[in-house]
Amino acid sequence: MATTEHPPPSRLRTWMLEGLSDMGKAGGHTGPHAQPEPPHKGQRWWRVMCLTGVDYFSTLGYQPGIAALAAGLLSPIATIVLVIVTLAGALPVYRRVAEESPHGEGSIAMLERLLTFWKGKLFVLTLLGFAATDFLITITLSAADASTHLVENPHLTSTLHDKQMLITLILVALLGAVFLKGFLEAIGVAVALVAVYLALNVVVVIVGVWHVATAGHVITDWSSALTAEHGNVFAMVGVALLVFPKLALGLSGFETGVAVMPHVQGDEGDTEEDPRGRIRDTKKLLTAAALIMSVFLIATSFITTLLIPEKEFESGGQANGRALAYLAHEYLGGTFGTVYDVSTIAILWFAGASAMAGLLNLMPRYLPRYGMAPHWARAVRPMVIVFTLVGFLVTWIFDADVDAQGGAYATGVLVLMSSAAIAVTIAARRAQQRGWTIGFAVVSAVLLYVTVANVVERPDGVKIGACFIAGIILISLLSRLARAFELRVTSVTLDDMAERFVRDMASRKMRFIANEPDQRDKAEYRDKIEQIRADNDMPEQEDFVFVEVTVTDPSEFEASLTVRGEVLHNRYRVLTLESSSVPNALAALLLHVRDSTNCTPHMYFEWTEGNPFANFLRFLLFGQGEVAPVTREVLREAEPDRGRRPRVHTG
Repeated sequence: MATTEHPPPSRLRTWMLEGLSDMGKAGGHTGPHAQPEPPHKGQRWWRVMCLTGVDYFSTLGYQPGIAALAAGLLSPIATIVLVIVTLAGALPVYRRVAEESPHGEGSIAMLERLLTFWKGKLFVLTLLGFAATDFLITITLSAADASTHLVENPHLTSTLHDKQMLITLILVALLGAVFLKGFLEAIGVAVALVAVYLALNVVVVIVGVWHVATAGHVITDWSSALTAEHGNVFAMVGVALLVFPKLALGLSGFETGVAVMPHVQGDEGDTEEDPRGRIRDTKKLLTAAALIMSVFLIATSFITTLLIPEKEFESGGQANGRALAYLAHEYLGGTFGTVYDVSTIAILWFAGASAMAGLLNLMPRYLPRYGMAPHWARAVRPMVIVFTLVGFLVTWIFDADVDAQGGAYATGVLVLMSSAAIAVTIAARRAQQRGWTIGFAVVSAVLLYVTVANVVERPDGVKIGACFIAGIILISLLSRLARAFELRVTSVTLDDMAERFVRDMASRKMRFIANEPDQRDKAEYRDKIEQIRADNDMPEQEDFVFVEVTVTDPSEFEASLTVRGEVLHNRYRVLTLESSSVPNALAALLLHVRDSTNCTPHMYFEWTEGNPFANFLRFLLFGQGEVAPVTREVLREAEPDRGRRPRVHTG
């Protein structure tokens, strides 16, 4: 492709765009793993599990309290229902997602393949809106909850009681700084935080269980109150199922587990096309995280329900949003309780790391490829800055309130999980796996029920998600419009016949005729040459090669170009191309011919009939329309030097 001399970039620009993969580069990666290591390199699965675990495991900071508020005495039973859905539903779904999208695209890529053209792009943008809701709210909600633990520490309450907004903003900024430093550092921090946090939780759970066991009346009082309130086991299970949607935050973590999949170390024999080792170890990651979390969820909901007075879970209570921290202070003393608070604050703060990693892996895979984000959106550091600034905005809008963001968080999580379940159901059906199809369909129905129930209960989540979706679609379309005249062909390849045509023309004037293929009979080409000669007042001895472009998917933004040559009717030489845009394909061909021959090619058009504005919209949406002026404009933007620019003639 054409290149133009530019001054060397500044050190800041070089640092900001470090790791930026070239558009269309074979095997090019984006996101935090840009410029990837060989396929078998990466991190051990348990280390990557810690990165997703800072999100998943950190929900222990608030999940027992949410369960107690939602289910009351039934909290342990409702939590068991949550664990069953996790192990029998969400886990099999995401193990299948890992098989189907081993490069971290997730269920969005699986569903993208079902729809084409603009409806597919808009569908993906909608899912990306919910993904952004999930991941960005994870960052802000976790930072807000971390600041809550800090502010409500008995030793710091008097000093920090009105500083929660400031603390939350500082935590979001620190998270962004970690990712500006480098991604490997983020994984190292995650491993340390998860190890310490889980170890402290083991101590709290053991002490809590010991107190429950030694105070025998606690279990007796709980079971008596449960029976008096709900009557029988079936009524208890029924109520637990009804309140289950309120516990949906305990399902978070699976989407990020797949999103960071490219960081999982594969086997020596893995390839990008067949990374079997990476898939196997990602399944280990998902299974281990789900099992660890399930054990902790059941144990913590049990001890918090039995040992903490019900009024303490309510707003303003000492256990509100920090049930395990309450037990740590109550039964292990202020020193251990403060250590536990510090650990909880740290992991809640860093819970945004897995969400940030998910965003950095997901967004650059789609938006730049759709032409709906600037080219620099493929680089890590600019995107980190963008997401951090959005995190500031969300924190300010919600006043760093954890409860206010909970509905949006749950909605984003559940929509993505439901879409994943539907995607694997379709994949199993296409693979004619009847048993898996039925099983995944049941899981899809359960998750859709939970999603709808959550939306009905907390419609603010859908409203917030809709704002993210509207924002992404609006910015994406404006970006697409701004980049309408950008040369977006990544490479040009000519077959042997096409190369022969170009070499033959290089010895004289290189003249091409842009032709919209119709009948492709002898009369069509003869009449076209006569028209071009008459319109441009050219002598008969001038020689031409026809260029014909067939539009494939006009919603695609960038792609490579393959040019094939053929001789029709034993006389007319024709170059055929397939592209998402006629003007872009023609401009790319002209620049490639110029660079390969050092000759200036000329291309001849006829004016397009109709309203120019309508023709421009046709070009923007369907890749056709006002071909001649758009081709010239693409060439002008790609080659500022008029002396080297291929010539465009219109008659």
